[in-house]
Amino acid sequence: MTAINERSSGVLMHVSSLHGDYSVGSFGKETLEFIDFLADAGFSYWQVLPFTIPDDCDSPYKSVSAFAGNPYFIDLPTLEREGLITTLELEEARQKTPYLVESKLLSLSRELLLRKAASRATNRGEVLDFMKEHPYLDEACRFLALDKANCYLPWQDWKTEAYAEEDYFYHAFTQYHFYKQWQAVKSYANQKGISIIGDLPIYVGLHSADVYFHKDQFELDERGYPTGVAGCPPDYFSVDGQMWGNPLYRWSVMKKDGFAWWSARMAHTLSLFDGVRIDHFRGIESYWRIPATAKTAREGKWCKGPGMAFVRAMKAVAGDRMIIAEDLGDIPPAVQQLLEKSGFPGMRVFQFAFLGDPKTPHLPHNYPSNCVAYTGTHDNNTLLGYVWEQDTDTRRQMLEYCGYTDDDWDSGYDAIFRTMMRSHAGLVIFPIQDLLGFGADTRMNTPGRADGNWGYRITKEQLAELDITKYRRWNALYGRMH
Repeated sequence: MTAINERSSGVLMHVSSLHGDYSVGSFGKETLEFIDFLADAGFSYWQVLPFTIPDDCDSPYKSVSAFAGNPYFIDLPTLEREGLITTLELEEARQKTPYLVESKLLSLSRELLLRKAASRATNRGEVLDFMKEHPYLDEACRFLALDKANCYLPWQDWKTEAYAEEDYFYHAFTQYHFYKQWQAVKSYANQKGISIIGDLPIYVGLHSADVYFHKDQFELDERGYPTGVAGCPPDYFSVDGQMWGNPLYRWSVMKKDGFAWWSARMAHTLSLFDGVRIDHFRGIESYWRIPATAKTAREGKWCKGPGMAFVRAMKAVAGDRMIIAEDLGDIPPAVQQLLEKSGFPGMRVFQFAFLGDPKTPHLPHNYPSNCVAYTGTHDNNTLLGYVWEQDTDTRRQMLEYCGYTDDDWDSGYDAIFRTMMRSHAGLVIFPIQDLLGFGADTRMNTPGRADGNWGYRITKEQLAELDITKYRRWNALYGRMH
């Protein structure tokens, strides 16, 4: 399914934000409870963020592997039932607070616990066979074992290619259980009529298995350091642009082998999800190349991307599964033309609708049917935070647009939701924070800020307070319930 053929709706929430008892959301019973909520409320989609291992700033968009899953998502009670951790160990892993991802606590204790579980595994052959069937996961596990053997130095400074077999097995064990548990969750979701949309960051981290094992595919000098890095020019989010620091692809080399690495990545992603969002699709048409020596992203320039050749390769892998193109930001005609040729649905964001341009594609009356419309994304403020921060005139105009004219603007959120629901957009997605009516303190990410992101979590009580009847009525009323 390239284009969206059926009106539907969904919720955006990363697995890390799920409620639970062990410092971060996981693939346990809480996941199934959330899927039950989606189905009962008439939603058809659950959109998540990348499942990759997060970086030191907890971002899943810059990982040590584009293929390996975050081991923190492994459900501990499931391991306890399987005899891999003890009841006492499970109890000792309980969180201090239910409201935030406890990143520091996880970094201090979770790997130690999972290593104990790995040491008790009685199916080593099965785990190792799983690695043989997934060569890119094998690369990730070898890279992580080598990283430890080389004292976590940048791979350009590594001195040894030998690693401890137990370190390799630990990572293989976590990947095996990650995918085993997730496949059970996905099967449950599909049985309940819920499709899951994954997220595919366009770039990978420099210190990653992807770059280390495929150096020829990236813009690197003879020492292995980038000659140019990824980012974006000044925009709505940043006056100096954003300097992401990711190494850039050698698209000419990738094109020669038919985008083999990318095709494997897409196939792997779609083995986990029913559809995928390609982050920063704009970079497929042309990308912002910043010299590695630059001080800010302002020093970059646009370079031609792989274009339609890449799109055809990805469509060949995806078949009838949905690919969403993240087409936000500075979108010139060439990107619009590529998107139209691809047939991929683009994105529309309500929070970009009232910046002064009456022709903006983000105003709901301008939505085409083949698009995915959001009140906000993981990079935006929450809807409450956004409305709160508007000046009086903009806020009044926005709410009047949505048919709400009462003086008490704090009660106007349902009007915004209904405006989105009744729009022509084929798929409408609401962040969980917006359904809950939460403010800026629950924002998932602020682009350009290194700390204080990715920590938001719901509680079981908050999820239970959501009005299932209201959402089910809206989905039925606006033709979005299947």
